[in-house]
Amino acid sequence: MALLPVLFHLLLLLICPTHSEVPKNDNTQLVKVNKCCDKNKIYMGKHCTAVNQTSEEWRPLFTTEKGATNLQKNYSLVIGLPDCGHMQLWPIYHYQNSTDRLRLLPNGVMRHYFDHHDVPGEEDPEILQTNSPYHDYEFSKYCLDKKIDGIRSEFAWVCAPDINKNWLTSTEFLMHNIVSPATHGMSIACLLAIAVIYFVMPTLRDLSGNIVTTICMCLIVSQTGDMIRLLTVFTSHISLLIAETICYISLLGAFFWLNSLGYYIWKTFRSRNVFLRITDGKKYCYYGGYAWSCTIILGVLAIFAHYTMDYPEINSKVMLTFDQQREQIGSLGMIIFFVPVAFTVLANVFFFATTLKAINRMHTYGRIHHKLRHCFRMFILVLLVVTLWWLFLLSSFSKFEGLVYTHIVTNGLLGPLVLYVCVFDQKHVAYLIRKTCCYRSCPCCRGEPEAEWGDEMTAMNTINNY
Repeated sequence: MALLPVLFHLLLLLICPTHSEVPKNDNTQLVKVNKCCDKNKIYMGKHCTAVNQTSEEWRPLFTTEKGATNLQKNYSLVIGLPDCGHMQLWPIYHYQNSTDRLRLLPNGVMRHYFDHHDVPGEEDPEILQTNSPYHDYEFSKYCLDKKIDGIRSEFAWVCAPDINKNWLTSTEFLMHNIVSPATHGMSIACLLAIAVIYFVMPTLRDLSGNIVTTICMCLIVSQTGDMIRLLTVFTSHISLLIAETICYISLLGAFFWLNSLGYYIWKTFRSRNVFLRITDGKKYCYYGGYAWSCTIILGVLAIFAHYTMDYPEINSKVMLTFDQQREQIGSLGMIIFFVPVAFTVLANVFFFATTLKAINRMHTYGRIHHKLRHCFRMFILVLLVVTLWWLFLLSSFSKFEGLVYTHIVTNGLLGPLVLYVCVFDQKHVAYLIRKTCCYRSCPCCRGEPEAEWGDEMTAMNTINNY
């Protein structure tokens, strides 16, 4: 009978587990989350400051990879900055309209999305975009907190990740960081050579030569602005916007000047009296007034539309600060920049068709008409090259990497092709360069004795002059 109580207690221990094991199981399910400041503190500027209001405190918000929020997880906060060792601390800001997005996954990993347009669940929580660029930071490699510094943002200190050697050999890295700057530099060098040649040679400084120089300078500024945009994409958003504005305004000016050149050739061939009492200087001023006024007016309208009309709902509800403006020119601004370019291309096609018809009807050519035939051929080839480059530029705005890479390659062909059309394909220009640069220093580059008739006479009445 004495053994019955002992057996009864042993049976109870086997059936009912002890209460001391429950907290141990709960502790294994806690998710550790790094917090930068103390529990009741947030960042006010650059320092951690205690807050009295409960609503200002930071609490972790867990989100799934598909974008579902408000997950209930047991967590424990670990206070302090991450231990990066030899790696550098790097700040990340997540606020309205910012490029970066921070998400805390249910397993305690912080995921950093580089482009908010590709974040899963940003538009539709049911849509999962597997190609979204991101980087995951494990526990102790990050800390999260709230920051109030003019704007409210979610702030994180992260350990800069080690550079993956595969990035250096990937197609995206090579095309965007090596090939693209190289193609921009090649085009700038070729266009600068054209501008210098047409500006230095006295016989080339006529109306058509000055227009060619101006077109090349506009394209140089556009290429420079585009290259600056590539270099400032990870720094100031304002400098990125300024670089884009300079790039598109210069491109718009180049097309308006090309339209002026087409109109000048068209008007000259249709005029019965080409010996007008107006100098090339006055004509250049008139065409410059047309080209620059249209460029400046459309550029101002595009910037005005970007800040006032692209996002009317946001601007009416909240007064955005300067740092909260969009990093890139909006869709309405892009339309104002590029639609006039399409109209100038259509006008130039009309000038080409009507001028070609007028040339075919002419049986005798004067000195000015013969010179303008070369200018007309140069105008057509430059129009073809620049228009094709502009079409590839439009295609690069899509998210298809193949079109972006095609634009990068064709951007490198812009300068050499324009250099060939404006210099090497023009016999009188090539003759002037050879005579000016190589005649005295290099005897092998000297021309034939019968060719010493000037740049116009050497090309006149020859078989391969057109």
